[in-house]
Amino acid sequence: MPEKELILKLAVELTRIKSIVGTKGEIEIAQMIYDFFKTLGYFVNHPDYLMLSDLKGDKLNRKNVIALLKGEKGSSRKTVILLGHIDTVGVDDYGSIKEYATCPERLKSALKMKELDEDTVKDMESGEWLFGRGIFDMKTGVAINMALVKALSEKIDELEGNVVFLAVPDEEGNSRGMLSAVEDLVRLAEIHGLEYVAAVDTDYMAPRFPGDDKKYIYVGTVGKILPCFYIYGKETHVGQAFEGLDANLLASEILREVDLAFDLSDVVENEASMPPISLSQRDLKSEYSVQTVNEAYLYFNYSTHCSKPDEVLAKLKAKAEKAFENVLKKLNDNYSRYCQAAGIPYREPPWKVQVLTFKELYDAVKAEMGEKIDEHLKEFKKKLLKEKLDDRIYSLQVVRELVRLWSNKNPAVILFFAPPYYPHIYVRGENEKEKKLLSAVNSAVAEVSARFPYKFEVRKFYPYISDLSFCSIPEEKAIEILVSNMPGWGEIYSLPFEFIRKLDVPVVNIGPYGKDAHKFTERVNIPYSFEVVPEIVEKTVRLLLEG
Repeated sequence: MPEKELILKLAVELTRIKSIVGTKGEIEIAQMIYDFFKTLGYFVNHPDYLMLSDLKGDKLNRKNVIALLKGEKGSSRKTVILLGHIDTVGVDDYGSIKEYATCPERLKSALKMKELDEDTVKDMESGEWLFGRGIFDMKTGVAINMALVKALSEKIDELEGNVVFLAVPDEEGNSRGMLSAVEDLVRLAEIHGLEYVAAVDTDYMAPRFPGDDKKYIYVGTVGKILPCFYIYGKETHVGQAFEGLDANLLASEILREVDLAFDLSDVVENEASMPPISLSQRDLKSEYSVQTVNEAYLYFNYSTHCSKPDEVLAKLKAKAEKAFENVLKKLNDNYSRYCQAAGIPYREPPWKVQVLTFKELYDAVKAEMGEKIDEHLKEFKKKLLKEKLDDRIYSLQVVRELVRLWSNKNPAVILFFAPPYYPHIYVRGENEKEKKLLSAVNSAVAEVSARFPYKFEVRKFYPYISDLSFCSIPEEKAIEILVSNMPGWGEIYSLPFEFIRKLDVPVVNIGPYGKDAHKFTERVNIPYSFEVVPEIVEKTVRLLLEG
């Protein structure tokens, strides 16, 4: 059993390292973890089981830490992955006390200079909470995994099966650490004959609503996709407004149809994914004039529990078509009333509903231009890459270029995907690995709950975007739809599908309990996080490796 005191010590030491995503601190913390393992007797005897692995193509030269424990009780190939991320968000939100943000011992006193809410003051006075950037998200979780590896390594002859410790950077960014690690994990399995049965993450767990006192374990994880809409209207002079189609109006109607639309939520086993929420809406007019807007753009954060990319695309295309119909009806109705009031003849505007996916747009242009379009796009993308655009804007510009080349100049909506993409993982219990994980987690929680005064609940989907998403991937058809409708695929973004398919494990998050991740009042609860969570994690790992 991992020692509470060691976990506490490691959590504080890890927090002291300012490993903000995208900085050299991520390298420093990886080295600290590596050095910790390097002193353990097991890795002194097996130095080749411990490695600092370079992130592929990373300009910062960041590293993943990978440590392999090969149990000596029997010859089982079963292997559990212990996962955690070592980066944090920045510290600017601490304001005048940001120099103490990563010093848990001094931060509590410094926080007294701030105006705090009643709940934070209460927790501060209780003595049962540690404050600090990253101590909750997720350095306490990493400390638990480190301490567990140490404890297991000291009784390696009693360990049946294997454990792989994995600490990755860039989780708060673009998940480059995990996306690089999946290949390392597959290679490690090939070299040592490992059979991965599950991935156990120890990322944070928080109350789901104010006053919530339950402690949650999540078997599975939410997914995320980023659908985008490019709207091409028909410009006109404001004095002849009904002779055009306002792209802003159409964009706003799409927003009304999609934004927070609960019918787009996935409801699975009494759990609902958050409905889509807009992340950006803008028109693309660059100057003031009395010409109406003919281009607009918006995109959404779309969470999934079970909907795959092809299903999301179909749902949103239907929403866009409905929005288009609503706008045409409004335009016709108001134009008719205007004509009657102005004493001029009414003639129905010529516009028709036209919604295409990116793939449909590309196919239409290719039918007109043939192979020339591919060479043209290749050169166009080369120029875009030199501009170092945001991934979303890069994708948009590719769409705009295709629309420019298309002979059809009628108003249209183009639906496409932009990075990033995080697959959901729904653990149904349909295969042996999933059944084993569900059984192990439920048994571990039941055993621990009999000894501790907490209300536990095992739920299906970890609600925060995490690296767990890259432990499995949907079937090829759904992914083909994603790839063919993502304009920047292969140039600005890709996923190592081959290795993710080979990894293919169900996932669980058993995390420390705390509050206010990504806020200056970020804190972790000591009794639950340092006593209960390590026990649940250890029992889950042992149960997964049994039999």
